Amino acid sequence: MPEPSVTNSSRRLEVVVWGALILTVLVIAGAFIYKRLQPPALSLPVISPVGQFTLSNQFGKTVSAADFRGSPWLANIVFTQCAGPCPTMTKAMKRLQDATDNHLRLVTLTTDPDHDSPEILKRYGEKYGADFRRWSFLTGTKQQLGRLAVGGLKLTAQEKPSAERESPVDLFIHSTMFVLIDQNGNLRAAFELDDPDLKSKVVRATRALLKIA
Repeated sequence: MPEPSVTNSSRRLEVVVWGALILTVLVIAGAFIYKRLQPPALSLPVISPVGQFTLSNQFGKTVSAADFRGSPWLANIVFTQCAGPCPTMTKAMKRLQDATDNHLRLVTLTTDPDHDSPEILKRYGEKYGADFRRWSFLTGTKQQLGRLAVGGLKLTAQEKPSAERESPVDLFIHSTMFVLIDQNGNLRAAFELDDPDLKSKVVRATRALLKIA
């Protein structure tokens, strides 16, 4: 008959071994569940360099690509007389302003430089609660704006033929997307206005760019 002390030691060893096994299984299962619950990794390839540009902001100050170096920035294109998607786009940009911090700068280009002077853009930004420390409203010549919007940011912007206009302010056809540019001036992502996850996607992409930097 085994000694009681030996039997007790064996039982204690068995409890320790089984406890360690159960703990290991729980840790592995927890890690697996945690990984499954994480959002998929973002793909932010370099699409193309935006290139150089020189425009005027809402204060009439000349700004260039160099002024945005070192910070990621999010851009869209509107015009202040627009009665179509532009107000919705600008409200969405305001929500993105509120959802992000000072590391992300915001840029709104106009398709209508003949009307949208710096003063008009400033009033437009004030109307929507723009933080001008982060959010720039840019104008220039049609050629300058076209080079940046179409050539650099890969957005659509074109004047609507007079015969197709449904109202006096139905002047332009333009993209309703938001595009993200990295700290080095490279186009990295585009987001649809009607994406229900627009805000969370922009926040995640911005954080990813900052982490990369």
